Amino acid sequence: MKLTDDASSAVSKRSAMTLFSDSTSHYSHRVRIVLAEKGVSVDLVEGADGVPVAELGDLNPYNTMPTLIDRELILYESKVMMEYLDERFPHPPLLPVYPVARAASRLFMYRVERDWCSLVDTIFRSSKASDVAVARRDLGESLTALSPIFSDKPFFMSDEFTLVDCCVAPILWRLTALGVDIKQSKQTKPLFDYTERLFGRESFQESLSIQEREMRP
Repeated sequence: MKLTDDASSAVSKRSAMTLFSDSTSHYSHRVRIVLAEKGVSVDLVEGADGVPVAELGDLNPYNTMPTLIDRELILYESKVMMEYLDERFPHPPLLPVYPVARAASRLFMYRVERDWCSLVDTIFRSSKASDVAVARRDLGESLTALSPIFSDKPFFMSDEFTLVDCCVAPILWRLTALGVDIKQSKQTKPLFDYTERLFGRESFQESLSIQEREMRP
């Protein structure tokens, strides 16, 4: 994609990697987790109340967050950003080495987007109370049904923390804000244990914005 004159000018003003981030969005949060895992220093530009700063319109044709700027490169899709950062800063690796396992991880991320992120977006954005209620119910039931898989491995279908966990963690952190109440029981204990492992990571704590810290009691 050829940069416009305005975009080239905006990029040239920034010497460091820059992330335009919505401090409340789970899509922005997942990218911040990856950056924290990699220990990458980044200029963070937060949009107030989810409203992009004026500069972003010159860089991203969709004017959306997150948007990542690295020298002449401009990325504005969160999964693309996550994989780019994993390749650009290979330690620690957040995707498996072998092609079959990498493909499986990408498929898990796709399913998280289809099955859970779509429900989160409905809860946060829909103006129809009935749609929000259905989305809350479906998200709670889906997480509860999937809970037993976390008894087999410490992370999402993996012995190691991966990009899949980076996608799931922001959703689990937001459950209270989403109005989704999952009861602790023998069935859901593996999910709660997994949640605590995620939230206890130093990188996760570093990734939280002030607004995100206020989402949980």
